Amino acid sequence: MSPNTAAVKAQLGEFINLYLVKRILYTLFTLWMIATLVFMMTTVLPGSAAHMILGQSATEERVAVVEEELGLDEPIHVRYVDWLSGVVTGDWGESFMYKTPVFGVIWPRLMRTAQLAVFATLFVIAVSIPVGVIAAANHEEGLDYGISGFSYIAVSIPEFVSGTLLLLLLAGPPLNLFPTGGYTAPGESLGDWLSHLVLPSLTLAFLLLAHVMRQTRAAVIDALQSEYVRAARVKGLPEWVVLFKHALRNGLLPTITIIALNFGWMMGSLVVVEEVFNYPGLGQLIVQAINNRDVPLIQMAILIPTGTYVFANLGADILYAYLDSRIEFGKGS
Repeated sequence: MSPNTAAVKAQLGEFINLYLVKRILYTLFTLWMIATLVFMMTTVLPGSAAHMILGQSATEERVAVVEEELGLDEPIHVRYVDWLSGVVTGDWGESFMYKTPVFGVIWPRLMRTAQLAVFATLFVIAVSIPVGVIAAANHEEGLDYGISGFSYIAVSIPEFVSGTLLLLLLAGPPLNLFPTGGYTAPGESLGDWLSHLVLPSLTLAFLLLAHVMRQTRAAVIDALQSEYVRAARVKGLPEWVVLFKHALRNGLLPTITIIALNFGWMMGSLVVVEEVFNYPGLGQLIVQAINNRDVPLIQMAILIPTGTYVFANLGADILYAYLDSRIEFGKGS
């Protein structure tokens, strides 16, 4: 290795480290801002937490005792510091609705939502990337226009519409291929578990297919105009090798970023899908917690998925920085 090459690599490593430090600090600041906003919003909710626990017929004396036990008689800045330290240390309080620690309520719901997000992501990758490559290979031809038209239609259909259509077509008579809703744990029946995941996962994936498809198409079209693709074609390589080994591999970075961000988005945006399919995930839990004014549960049920999205954003940035040394590390985002 020449001295110049070693110096360039060392300088590049410094840029990467500086970029990652800036991104991590920005992520921590964003999480703090989100946590503060969640606390403030739930603090001004109408109704008393003590009344939610005791019922509206409770005496003022009993309400005062419970408020003291919960620390609600403390100044708001004291309550904020105590709550924030609890978030960091894992002491998330107790659910008013379930009378159990918030973590124990949220964790199984979070895992069910994660299962949907993983299945939807796998489906999106399996379908949208090959279709995006095909559209790019037939740029400005009939097939390209057809795929692009489908993507515009898909992205404009609301989740409750596509979910309802899937229920009518695949879960209702005469096909009755899948259950209409609910959830079965994989330990109880693997087949039932998979069948309960299919329709909500497809509904979720349908919305994301268009985004990833269009991103893949644009990235591959750009890569097909590059010198290394022209060189591969001059060598006489088969077109599928040029497309998938050279153009796709070098144009995949923006698509990976989109997929990572969409996964984080899915973890916090499944309220509609879970309501349509009566799926007991985190989105459904948020609705129940809000309806019951369960403040500790509302706080963490909102904070966890938003935090997941922020960390997915950070993960996408780190992955991009790792895979592509051409990124302008000094600029941040």
